[in-house]
Amino acid sequence: MEVSGLHVSYGSTPVLVDVALTVPVGGAVCVTGENGVGKSTLLRCVSSLQRPDAGTIRVLGSAPGSTPEFWRAVVTTVEPPTWYPGLTVREHGELVCRAHGRDPEDAGVAEALERFGLAGHADAIPPSMSSGQKQRLTLALALLRPSSLLILDEPEQRLDPDAKVMVAGLLADYLADGGTLLMASHDETFAAAAGAEPTTMAALGETGTATP
Repeated sequence: MEVSGLHVSYGSTPVLVDVALTVPVGGAVCVTGENGVGKSTLLRCVSSLQRPDAGTIRVLGSAPGSTPEFWRAVVTTVEPPTWYPGLTVREHGELVCRAHGRDPEDAGVAEALERFGLAGHADAIPPSMSSGQKQRLTLALALLRPSSLLILDEPEQRLDPDAKVMVAGLLADYLADGGTLLMASHDETFAAAAGAEPTTMAALGETGTATP
């Protein structure tokens, strides 16, 4: 994944100015910095969810979102998840697996829900759960489907200390299996446990102030 000369403004306010970033295959980078410096904006551009004003982004050799291979290979949690009306937590996991050609039982849906502390909520619908439970479900679904690049926006948010340790371990395993990781986080201890190299937004280029 390569980013060069990235410029993004909201109206007349520059947010990212000449930002550059490279994440090699199998590598992991955690972008750090205060709220409002453009971490999420950078991740949105790499995820093809926002078009930059200028600059070049290459993900898996192509512009983000330009090929079916991109959507098969990339998982992002930058946008809040869309829950399917009427589907339970378990059914969300099964749907994600089937959509990507995996048998839910072989993929370990039940084990994933147990690991993320959601086994007791398997028959609940996601909107009825707490924000922390929804965050754990989002991460469980992201890791259930096959991918080669994870783009995670503050995955440690709303997780208790034990859950942070567990998720960091899963991300380290993902990297050990050959995956690539780009994430934003305020928790450098979490990032280090996941195996991600911390880098500040200031080190990537000039930043302004993002709108909320």
